[in-house]
Amino acid sequence: MSDPEKPPVDEGVEEIAADEEDAGPDDEMGAPQFTGDMAAQFLQNPEFLAAIQGRLGQMIGSPSGYIQSLPKVVKRRLKSLKKLQFEMLQIESKFYEEVHELECKYAAQYAPLSERRRDIVSGTLEPTDSDCDWPSDAEEDDELADELKQKAKIVELTPEGEEKTDDGEKEEENPSGIPGFWLTIFKNVDMLSDMVQEHDEAILQHLNDIKVKFTPMDSGPMGFTLEFHFEPNEFFNNSVLTKHYIMRSEPNREDLSSFEGPEIIKCTGCTIDWKKGKNVTIKQIKKKQKHKGRGTTRMVTKTVQNDSFFNFFNPPQVPEGDGEEEEGDEDTEALLAADFEIGHFIRERVVPRAVLYFTGEALEEDEFEDEGEEEGEAEEGEEDEDADPDYQPPADPSKPPECKQQ
Repeated sequence: MSDPEKPPVDEGVEEIAADEEDAGPDDEMGAPQFTGDMAAQFLQNPEFLAAIQGRLGQMIGSPSGYIQSLPKVVKRRLKSLKKLQFEMLQIESKFYEEVHELECKYAAQYAPLSERRRDIVSGTLEPTDSDCDWPSDAEEDDELADELKQKAKIVELTPEGEEKTDDGEKEEENPSGIPGFWLTIFKNVDMLSDMVQEHDEAILQHLNDIKVKFTPMDSGPMGFTLEFHFEPNEFFNNSVLTKHYIMRSEPNREDLSSFEGPEIIKCTGCTIDWKKGKNVTIKQIKKKQKHKGRGTTRMVTKTVQNDSFFNFFNPPQVPEGDGEEEEGDEDTEALLAADFEIGHFIRERVVPRAVLYFTGEALEEDEFEDEGEEEGEAEEGEEDEDADPDYQPPADPSKPPECKQQ
C-alpha cells in the first residue's frame, strides 16, 4: 500500500531531517532535542545558511511595529516631543553659528603667528636663539654624536707642529628655510599622499604656505576658503590657488536624526593658468581608429584627464535641484564626499598643526587613537566569543523584582 501524499519538504534540509540517527532524545513534552552534530550539519548546508541570511537581511532596519501599535493619544504626544527636538536642534544650530564667529575672531589672532611660520619655512626670516628655545631629543643626540666624533678624530700635524686642516672637508649644509616642508606633510598624511603623484612633487616644492580664511556670517553663507600660496615657478602663473567650501548648519525637519552640526554642502575651485606644456592634470594618448566602410585604420591623439593632486582645484559640481539624488550619479557623490573630507581635514588638522605633521608627531597620535579603537573592538569580540550562552547576569539590586502574574 503506497504512503499517503506528503507535503513538500525544503530540499536544503531534507537530508538532515531524514537522518534520524543524529536526532537526540525527546524532552518531557515529546519535542526532539538537537545535538551538536545536527547543528553542525545545518551550519554546513549552504542553502540553509542562505535562507537564514536572507531572513536576517529583511529584518535589519525594519520597524518592529511597536510605534505603529501605540494609541493615537500617545502618538500625538510623540509629535510634540519631535517638535521640541526640532527646537532644541535650532538652538544647537545657533551654537555652531556662534562657534564659527569665534573662529573668525580668533583667526585674526593666529594670523601673525602663521605669517612668521611662513617666513621661517620660506627662508625670508631666520629665527633668533630665543625663538629656538625649545627642548629637542634629536638635538641632544646630534650634540652627543659630534662630541664622540671629535674624540675619535685623528689629529695630523704639519712639519712645523701645527694641526693639519683638511681643505677638502665638506662644510655643513645650510639650505634656505625648511626645504620641502609642505610636500613632506602631504606625503606623510595618508589621505593626501594618495592624491600626490610623482609629477606633482616638483610643483609642490614651490608651495610655501596654506591659509584658512573663514567667511563671516554677515558676509554670506557659513564657509571657509583654503589658500595655497606658491612662489614663482615654471609650471603656472598663479601665486595663489583657492578652494572655497560652503557649509550648512540647519536641522532638516524631515530628518531630525541627520543633524550633527555644520556640514559641507558645496565647494568651488579655481582656474590654474598653466604654462605651455606644463599642465600635469591632462595627458595625451594615442588610439587606433578603424574606418567602418573602407576598413582602414589611423592613429588619433586624444586628451584625457591625468591623475594629479591639482585636480583638487577642479571638483565635480553639486547637482542643482530639489535635493533629490539623481540616478547614475553615485560616482560624483563619492568624489564630493571624499573632497569634503579632505578639505575639512586640511582646515582642522593640517594647517593648525603643520609642524607636527612634518615631524610625524601628529601622525603617531592619530595612529595611537586608531589602534585604541581597534583594540577595543577586538576585546569586545573576544568577550562575545568566550561568553557562556547559559550564563545569567545577576539581578540588579537597585531594581525591584519582576512581578509574576497569577
